[in-house]
Parts: sequence; structure tokens; C-alpha cells
Amino acid sequence: MAEDLVAEIEALEEKLAEAKSAITRRFIGQERVVDLTLAALLCGGHALLIGLPGLGKTRLVETLSTVMGLNGNRVQFTPDLMPADILGSEVLETAADGSRAFKFLPGPIFCQLLMADEINRASPRTQSALLQAMQEKSVTIGGETRQLELPFHVLATQNPIEQEGTYPLPEAQLDRFLVQIDVAYPDRKTEKDILLATTGTEEAVAHQVFDPATLMAAQHLLRRMPVGDAVVEMILDLVRAFRPSDPSSSVRVRDTVAWGPGPRAAQALMLTVRARALLQGRLAPSPDDVMDMARPVLVHRMALTFSARARGEDLGSIIDEVCSTLEPSEAAA
Repeated sequence: MAEDLVAEIEALEEKLAEAKSAITRRFIGQERVVDLTLAALLCGGHALLIGLPGLGKTRLVETLSTVMGLNGNRVQFTPDLMPADILGSEVLETAADGSRAFKFLPGPIFCQLLMADEINRASPRTQSALLQAMQEKSVTIGGETRQLELPFHVLATQNPIEQEGTYPLPEAQLDRFLVQIDVAYPDRKTEKDILLATTGTEEAVAHQVFDPATLMAAQHLLRRMPVGDAVVEMILDLVRAFRPSDPSSSVRVRDTVAWGPGPRAAQALMLTVRARALLQGRLAPSPDDVMDMARPVLVHRMALTFSARARGEDLGSIIDEVCSTLEPSEAAA
């Protein structure tokens, strides 16, 4: 049984390496972003991409759709977007014989990979239309629950600078995103490569590596990967260290964090550390994987106190600071 599991994991690692190579040919120089996005898909979760316009977020999602063999749709969120524009609606249709009946017209959410572009520009009413879909993989319209096609993933984008006319996502919805991925400016060499690759007469073309059935099998295999006790204990130590009410939290956390991550954060870490190990060609996760995935898993599941915001504190920096004080030996003990 163990030998079969090892063989399956090694075969998946080869397939992931091919998929990553195909994606990075079109999404150049952002390997960290590609790894985190692939990790979200491997875990069966959703990802929130934070970055300025023009950094390739849409290109990444389009390439992912092709490489992973998923049916994808894109929705540009605006303040006047209504829930029916995403979910679909029932219309009264008249047949040739004069009879009338309601017909359901599915919205763009009926896909396998939904890009929610600038999700914070939609009203809270429209944002909430995604909650059931993200959590339960189904939507209820006209009193009838309709299942979405599996696998189903949402990759949402936000502009971190322009906040005029936006509606911050509620905490309950942020918690449904497995990871938050920060898309930064490329370095000089990467930007040169992007210029040369995208301003000529030809561009790299992505090819399909996965299909829906293969991706779902990979998601199931990931959950079968073993996780050592030291890694489990470190995950618990880390998550609980950011809860101000927990006795194990530091003075730094109690002074800056209003509320910390819940159990869903620990679940997300248990999955994403396995995905990181897979993407790096390893059979099991290590404590280093926990430290590496801490920021993308925790940063959107926490909030600063009013005084910390007034001082200009940054959650990402606080997470990095606390992680640097947590040693694997402490967790193993």
C-alpha cells in the first residue's frame, strides 16, 4: 500500500512539473505566485490574488484554465452587478404552441474555474451570492438548489491601491479563500523577459496537461499524503499564536491583533503544506513548509486593532515576525 502511494505521488509530481513549466512560459518570472495558485487548485480551494492592474493576473487565470483543462469564465465585478448576473435567472419562455414555462438560464458561475475580477467593486449583496457556491459547490435559485460542475474554483482579484467605490469583503467570505496571493512588480530581468516574450509577432501557447478527472484524483491523493506529528503540532502552535485570547500568544500579538485565525486556517495549512511538498518533489511536508505557507494562509484571516492600524502596522510583517520566533523543536516537543 505504501509503495503504491509513493508511486502515485511521484507520478503526480512529474505531471505538476510539466504543468508548472507550461504556465511559466506565459506567466513569466512569478514562480511563487504560480506555486501558490497551483497549491490552491490541488487543495480544492479558492485563491484571492492581490495586485495592481497589468501584472498578469488575468493572463495567469486564463493560462491555468488551459493547462488544467478546466472550463473557465471571467466576471468583471462592478457596483451595478446583480446576483442574477452571476448565478443566472429564470425567464418566461413562450413555446410555438403558445404554452408558457419558466426556463433557467445559467450564469457564468456554472463553470469550473471562475475569475472574479476586482471582486471588491461589487456590492455586498452580489459578493454574498458567491458564498454558497464557494463553500457548498452549489447555488439556490428560485427555491431550487443546483449543483455546480466539479471541480469548482474561484480565483478573485483585488486592486490594493484604488479603494474608491469598493466594498471590503466580509470576514466570512475572506475565510473561504484558502490563500491570499500577493502579486508584486517583477524585477528588472523578469520585466525584460516579459517585454521580449509579449511584444513580438508570436507568443508562447499553453497546452493542456490535466483534465477535471485527473485534477480531482490529485486532490484526493493529496489528502492521503502523510503528515508527521511535528508538522501537525507546528500548525497548531502557529495558528493559536495569533489568537489574542490564547495564553500562548505573545505580547506583540495581543497589542496588534484584534482577532485571529479560526480552525479553518489550521485546515488550510494542513492541505497547503502537502501541496508545497508535492510541488517541490517531496513525499511529505516539513516544518519549513508550515513557515512558508503561514503568510498566504493567515494574512486574510486576521485583523489589526484600531491602534495598530493608526500606527501603520502591517499584518504580513507581524506574521513573519512571530514565525521567526517559532522553532520546529518547540512544536515537536
